[in-house]
Formats: sequence, structure tokens, C-alpha cells
Amino acid sequence: MFGDQLDLARRYADLLATTGISHGLVGPREAPRLWERHLVNCAVMHGLIPEGALVADIGSGAGLPGIVLAIVRPDLTVHLIEPLLRRTVWLEDTVSALELPNVQIHRGRADEISLDPLVPYATARAVASLDKLVRWSFPLLAPGGRLLALKGEAAQAELDQVAPALDRIGVPHSAVHLVGEGQVSEPVRVVEIVLPDSLPRNLDRVMAGAGGGKGAKKRGQSRAKASRMRSRSS
Repeated sequence: MFGDQLDLARRYADLLATTGISHGLVGPREAPRLWERHLVNCAVMHGLIPEGALVADIGSGAGLPGIVLAIVRPDLTVHLIEPLLRRTVWLEDTVSALELPNVQIHRGRADEISLDPLVPYATARAVASLDKLVRWSFPLLAPGGRLLALKGEAAQAELDQVAPALDRIGVPHSAVHLVGEGQVSEPVRVVEIVLPDSLPRNLDRVMAGAGGGKGAKKRGQSRAKASRMRSRSS
């Protein structure tokens, strides 16, 4: 899978297993399964990205999948976006140690970052729900750009949950891709969401809460409580 970049991938794995753990970016229990659970898991998605593309990796953390993509695909230009200083410093040291000329690091939240030029692809792994990833990634994407989010077994259910909101903002296509079949023990699920022809002004309002979960449930309960109070006062 890594081809002639395997030695570089090994050096990255060593950094994850040492300073990555000591800096709190990777849990100690992850060390024995770094390759299967993390490096290979991220590498198999590279086939969804065409040659020479610009990629923004949102909430890059330990560089997963951003650094992995930069290693396995030297033709890509990868922007790592990470808000926490401690992680950003580790990313800078790691990129320097690996001598990756195709990686740029940006400290800040995705919704605070401006990229010039805009990128055709945004990636994310274990960062946030799809509704948030859409809100954070779409302003970074060029026309026709795509969000590629690595998700678990519930990927299709999560996409189905936000589908009505995606329809309202005019998303032309969304799908769950199974990648790595025949290469890894369990195929990897990547949710693809394509940017509409124009970025809707009401993007945040429409997508806010579209992912459901506890936050949306609490908001719904609050609205119901407020409605009951108004009814009683009237």
C-alpha cells in the first residue's frame, strides 16, 4: 500500500508510538495497532483523491489522515488544520523530521481558517458529526469540492440523518464509499459530500443540529419546555 514510501511511513509510526504518546496525541493502548487501526485505515482512502489535488485535513490531531495521505501520495498538497497549540507544535516537529515538503500546517479552528486558493478536497477523521464537518469544510472548498469523512459502521445512518439538511442546502451528491476491500481486514467507510454550486448563506442555520444526538435532543427539549411555558402564560 505504501510502496516506496514504506520507510517514511515506518518513521512516522515510530514518532506516533513515542512522542505521539508522550504528548497525548495517541493513547498508549494504540501502539500495538498503529498500522492496522490508523495508518492503513487512513491510507486506503487515497484512491478517492485525484493526482495533484490540494487537501485540507480538518482537526488533524496526530496527522490522521493528513500526514498519512502526504506520505502515501507525494503528489498531494496537504493543509493540516489543528486548533490546539500542543498538537500543532508536534505536527510541525513531525513534518520537519519526516521532511514532507507537501505539507502545510495551520493553527486554528477550521471555521477560522482561510485558504488561498480554496481546495477541492477536505478530509476528517474522528473529529465531529457530519453536520459540523459540512459547516466547517464547505467554506474551504473550491466549486465542486468534496468532503471526505472517515466514519465507522454507523456511517450510512449518520449520512441518512443529515440528508434532509443536505437537500435543503442543495448538495448534489452524497454517498458512503467502502474502500480497502481485499486490502484490509475490514473495509473503511468514507462519507463523501459534494459542495453545492453556490455556498448557501444559511449554511450554519440549516446544518445546526442536523446531526441529532444529545445536543439536538437537549435543544428540542428546551424548545418544548419554552412552548409549554408560553402556553401556560397565555
